[in-house]
Order: sequence, then C-alpha cells, then structure tokens
Amino acid sequence: MRRSSNVHSKGDEQNHEVEDKTGWKSHLDLIAAFIILVIILVAEYAFKLEIPNIYELIINATAYLLAGRKILNLAFRKSIRGDIFNEFVLMSVATIGAFIIGEYEEGVAVMVFYQIGEWFQDAAVNRAKRSIKALLDIRPNEVTIIRNGETEVIDPAKAELGEIIQVKPGEKVALDGELISENASFNTAALTGESKPDTKYKGDKVFAGMINLNTVAEIKINALFKDSKLSKILEMVQDATARKSQTQLFISQFAKIYTPIVFFLAVAVCFFPYFFIEDYVFNIWFYRALVFWLLVAHAHW
Repeated sequence: MRRSSNVHSKGDEQNHEVEDKTGWKSHLDLIAAFIILVIILVAEYAFKLEIPNIYELIINATAYLLAGRKILNLAFRKSIRGDIFNEFVLMSVATIGAFIIGEYEEGVAVMVFYQIGEWFQDAAVNRAKRSIKALLDIRPNEVTIIRNGETEVIDPAKAELGEIIQVKPGEKVALDGELISENASFNTAALTGESKPDTKYKGDKVFAGMINLNTVAEIKINALFKDSKLSKILEMVQDATARKSQTQLFISQFAKIYTPIVFFLAVAVCFFPYFFIEDYVFNIWFYRALVFWLLVAHAHW
C-alpha cells in the first residue's frame, strides 16, 4: 500500500487551488513597457522623429524599469549572496551594458521580449498545473462498500479485491471493477473525453473516475486503489514531474561551469581585439561582446 499512500500525499499537495498569475492584469507593467517600446520605434524609424537624447534616455529607462525591475531585484539579491552566474544577472548585465553604450531601445527590447517569453512559459506551466489539478479532482477520496449486508464509507485505499462497492447517482466510481448490477449509465468524459453517456451492463468493466448517472450501481472490485487506471495515470504524471526536476537539477549544475566560460569569452571578445586591431573602438567591441553574451548564454538558458 506504500505506493497508494504516495499518490495520496502527492495529490493532496496538488489539490490546492492553482493560483493564476499569468493573466494580463498581473502584467500591466510589462504591457506598458511594450507599448512604450513600440511607440519609440515607430516614432524613430517610421516617422523619422529626432528625439533629444535626454528624453530618449528617460523614456527608455522608464520602459526598462517597468519591464525589468523584478529581474534587476533578483539579480541584485543573488549577487550579494555570491551567485553571479545566473540568468537574472546575465540579463541585467547585458541590458544595462546596452544603455551604457547608448543602445537604449536594444536594452529595453531584450528585457521586454525576455519577460514576454517568461510570461508565455508561466502560462504554459499554469495550464499544465490546472490540468493536473482537474485530474486529481476526479479521484474520489471515499467509497461506499457493502460489508455483512451493511454499507460503510471508507478510504478507497483500504478496500480489498472482491469486495462490493455501491455507487449512487451523481457519485464518482472510486475503484476499477466489474458491474454486478443489471445495467448503469456512466459519464466517462474525465477518462475518455467522450461526453456521450456510456451504458454498462452486468459483467462490463467500470473504471475509477467515471460518474454514475441514473441508478444505484454495485461494482465488484477487481483492482486495488494503487492499481486502478486513474492511480496509474496520476503516478505517471508525478513521475514525469520528478524526472523533469532531476533534469533541471543537472542543467543548473552544468550552468555553474558553462555560464562562467561564456562570461569570460564575452570579456575576451570585448578586449582581446585591442591587441590585434589598429582601429579598435571599445563601443563596437563591447556591443559585440554583449550580443555574444546574450546569444550564447541565453540559448543555454
């Protein structure tokens, strides 16, 4: 019964309401930054407007702070703890560097589109969490079992093979089994996606997660809770999540080596040409180093 208890505990953790922080209302600052960036680009490149440098700096800095203040805050907090080789510091260094050499729009654009990418990623993760929660919600936490001619409500994990469970209209089937009533109609949408009711007859298989629709049904258990189709699905979901966590752990450990290498290569791109090129211009090579830093390191992240 060990595996079934694991499913219970993991499921309970997932059963909390999934908090949705991916809606547009929680990203008003990012949306404002994007609008400002678009207006500036249209004004400069479509209408050829000459914006005084000081005003251009103020406008772009406003958009930059709207989009990147959370990233800057995380970069600062991690840096003071000695963790300087992470994606937050990466983005902060690259975008602030763009401002230093006067490439304001590039700095804002990198931060804005990075944050938009994070937004989409968070939305995808949130949808996955809601799907898992919906799956967990269809798993009954109790079952009515017939013992010695009387009904008793127990935990599904405590039911034994061969026992008879009773499912009333509107209730979910808690365990896989064989229908011993003459017939019953079930909603199987949670398992099969089919919205049309499925009528089962005596001897037919019934699976956990189905909803009884029209009459009291009695079902003979032929699989323990831990072996039901629904529990297997939940286990596969939890195992997939665990494997992903291990992969992320490996990537994080690899990044401790990879990111410093990229950082020092970017420094080399900026300063080494000074010793070999006669018309070396710092701003040009600094810009190229930032591009290299972003393209190579961010491709890893």
